[in-house]
Amino acid sequence: MRTMTIVAIATMLAAAPALGQNAGTAPQVAAAGAATPAAHAASIKPAAASTPESRSAAALALSHEPTFDEGTAQRIQEAALSYSDLAVRGGWPMIPADAKFALDAPGPNDDLLRQRLLISGDLAADKATGPFDEVVAEAVMRFQSRHGLAPTGTVNPRTLAALNVPVQKRIKQLEASLERLENMNFQFGQRYVVVNLPAAFAEAVENDKVVRRYRVIVGKTEKPSPTLTAEITSVNLNPTWTVPSSISKTEISAHMRKDPNYLARMHMDVLDAHDNPIDPHSVDWSGTHTPNFTVRQQNGAWNALGAVKIDMPNPYSVYMHDTNQRNLFSDDYRFDSHGCSRVDNVRDLAAWLLQEEMPKWNRAAIDAAIATGQREDIVLPKKVPVAWIYLTAWMTRDQTIQFRNDIYDQDEQLLEATAEEAAFFNKAANHPLTAHLAQ
Repeated sequence: MRTMTIVAIATMLAAAPALGQNAGTAPQVAAAGAATPAAHAASIKPAAASTPESRSAAALALSHEPTFDEGTAQRIQEAALSYSDLAVRGGWPMIPADAKFALDAPGPNDDLLRQRLLISGDLAADKATGPFDEVVAEAVMRFQSRHGLAPTGTVNPRTLAALNVPVQKRIKQLEASLERLENMNFQFGQRYVVVNLPAAFAEAVENDKVVRRYRVIVGKTEKPSPTLTAEITSVNLNPTWTVPSSISKTEISAHMRKDPNYLARMHMDVLDAHDNPIDPHSVDWSGTHTPNFTVRQQNGAWNALGAVKIDMPNPYSVYMHDTNQRNLFSDDYRFDSHGCSRVDNVRDLAAWLLQEEMPKWNRAAIDAAIATGQREDIVLPKKVPVAWIYLTAWMTRDQTIQFRNDIYDQDEQLLEATAEEAAFFNKAANHPLTAHLAQ
């Protein structure tokens, strides 16, 4: 297992002498492979994000480097080894929780902040001392961008918390991300789509370059979106929504117990096994039994799927779609679905999916078809691969190392399971009755 290799090399590095670094001396060289100021724009300015188009344009402007391509696993391994080396050298300093930083207002922790940013490659080595100034603010922006935070340049509580995550935890994130990729079998194509769940972003990749990037809303912590690989087969305009039976049993039933007119207000129909309508008042809404009926929401402005659904058959019955609550895309915290992925500016993604093989379906044509209010299912002549991945740490081709919060608390669980499996096989290798298991 590659994770075990990283741990072994990190152990060897620990036996090597440290390179003259202590709490009172700022290191002059960032970790090999860490993000460097040259790898970013000179200044990352937060873009106005008031419309779906401006939000996706701002997201794309940050980088055209894919989160997931055929070289991602190798780069994550390189980053993990680099951070293991950094850990051996002492890691980075912790900044006091009550530290305050303001432009051109010297403070007692200014050099400590500079040292922290220098070690992670966000600040140039010749900027190791001085007050909090524009140079440091730009370095903070680079750090924030790499950690999925709004690039404001100010050290707010969330930024300070991210700065103080120990290097050992960052190594664990890299190891867990690498372990996941080793168990994936994704067929990369010339064109493919990736949703990275912890980052809450989707990328449309063409010829190894991100050509579209969108904010997405994925599963709540109690209803996490699954990791999967599939193929996008069709685009549905003005779709209806067939409510999953689990939602009908819990949420719909609860609404109907409180308000018998709920279904009518939500433009929902109750159907039998043959799609024949059923009187809602004849249904048992106690929620104690699995529904023997189907609830389907009519298409229209009220529909939970919005105006577009992107079909991608998979064992989890999840898909990508629009929403009638588009204000949610403005939030930084975008973990609010039942497992499906709501896509900001989804009409643009639909146009990208369709136009290579069906050029008539440009954005204007999609908008016009939606305006008719009629459902239309457009089958893709050539299926597009799609992967929903769970990477809390990765490195792009420009050597930028990215981190995101382990929103579903899956990293530690995976590493514990991997360690238990390794321990089992190590023990089996030394037992005469089970040695064959380790072969």
